[in-house]
Amino acid sequence: MAELAPLLDIPADPVPPGGVAEWFTGAGGAKLRAALFTPKGYVGARARGSVVLSGGRTEPIEKYYETIRDFLDRGFVVLAHDWRGQGLSVRELPDRLKGHARGHRAFLEDFRRLLDAYEARLPKPWIAVAHSMGGCLTLLALAHGEKRFSGAVLSAPMLGVQFGRNPRFAVLARTRLNMLFGGAGRYTPGGPGKPLEEAFEGNVLTHDRRRFERYRAQVAANPDLALGAPTWGWLDFALRATAFLARPERLRGITIPIEIVSAAEDRLVDNAAQAAAARNLPQGRLVTVPGAYHEILMETDHMRNIFLKVFDALTGKTTPKPSEGPKAAAATPPKPAETPKPVEAPKPAPAPAAAPAAAPAAAAAAKPAATKPAAAKKPAAAKKPAAAKNPAAAKKPAAAKKPAAAKAAKAPAAAKPAAAKPAAAKAAPAKKPAGAKKPAAKAAAKPAAAKPAAAKKAPAAKKPAAKPAAAKKPAAAKPAAAAKAPTAKKPAAAKKPAAKKAPAKK
Repeated sequence: MAELAPLLDIPADPVPPGGVAEWFTGAGGAKLRAALFTPKGYVGARARGSVVLSGGRTEPIEKYYETIRDFLDRGFVVLAHDWRGQGLSVRELPDRLKGHARGHRAFLEDFRRLLDAYEARLPKPWIAVAHSMGGCLTLLALAHGEKRFSGAVLSAPMLGVQFGRNPRFAVLARTRLNMLFGGAGRYTPGGPGKPLEEAFEGNVLTHDRRRFERYRAQVAANPDLALGAPTWGWLDFALRATAFLARPERLRGITIPIEIVSAAEDRLVDNAAQAAAARNLPQGRLVTVPGAYHEILMETDHMRNIFLKVFDALTGKTTPKPSEGPKAAAATPPKPAETPKPVEAPKPAPAPAAAPAAAPAAAAAAKPAATKPAAAKKPAAAKKPAAAKNPAAAKKPAAAKKPAAAKAAKAPAAAKPAAAKPAAAKAAPAKKPAGAKKPAAKAAAKPAAAKPAAAKKAPAAKKPAAKPAAAKKPAAAKPAAAAKAPTAKKPAAAKKPAAKKAPAKK
């Protein structure tokens, strides 16, 4: 069992319910602190998921008690931790106030071990929430292959550093020189600095006095939480880490949704670098909080709530509330029948929707014919009873444009409208007057006539008496319709409409 660690509890900001801190071992045997918080009444799978909360430079777990309560109220288990070099985790140098770092690899190994140690107690899905330096390191972990998260919300992530009036090239040069000549552990200009020495007026972190003073009270209650200015070693780490993430190809492999919440009045990190990262991330999005200073989660309520709304929007998609449950997928419409049923004789003014479910191509072929019912009424077809031609004539190249007519022999009066052709070709059988069979042509013009595909079959042309061609040439009224006819139904289905349509000839 892990060794328990302390959590600061003061009247102004008590420990959130269900919080337990423990020590865990990081890279190189470092002793690091983490704390797990569970929602009230949490039992196993009842939690919506887990939030892994990573603070920025100088920030201990205690500073985020209010934010932890926000996540607990939303039904999440929360894992918060102190990065090495701050909070109650091991410090890198004997002087605890020096904010020092030795590259980013130790941070990433610590983070991996943290997730491994708590994985069994963190219900999925996982959402990463991180601020400033924590946002930079979280994004680095994702870029280096961490795949256990479903999404991330980053508050003013340190993806670039502001240098005030100092030219960037000058800062880079001084950093390199200090690293080369043993100055890594020295303070950068402006150090040491301590939270208790800062005044609210003129600060660049928050506009909210209450939250500013609350953190000062925590540090006063436990001075071991305090951290001063960064060293050249820390600045070297920051420059190298942000340069790594500035390469677009390093971010393209991060495919989960990443919400970057930017502070419009930030004076510590580079907002342009955040915007660039949002563009380079496959599912990146940038949201700017107007008027906010660097610490968005310590800002005034209306600014802070913008961050929480972004969090709610992301988790609403990836981790629905238990009471809501995952949204059911839309019902899939039934597939068309594999074997269409014969179409009943349509009424005088049938609507296209009256046709039974049929293959998409057949439906498309039927529509054009249905729009021109008058074509079927042409008596010309009746005037060509003996127009039956050699079945061989159906094989002429013209069949490419008029598939239905091609299969039935061409009528002598080829110059006449295509309507006359198909009707005459199939009306050839002298056994039944063309007039008696003409109703089939009418029916063919309607949606039910989508059955002329049978005309494609050569045998049909050879048995005129058995299969009245008139029923098979519905699209004859329009050449374009005839071209689409090949996709229609089988001959047997075409017969029925022809028989039932006889009365329509009146």
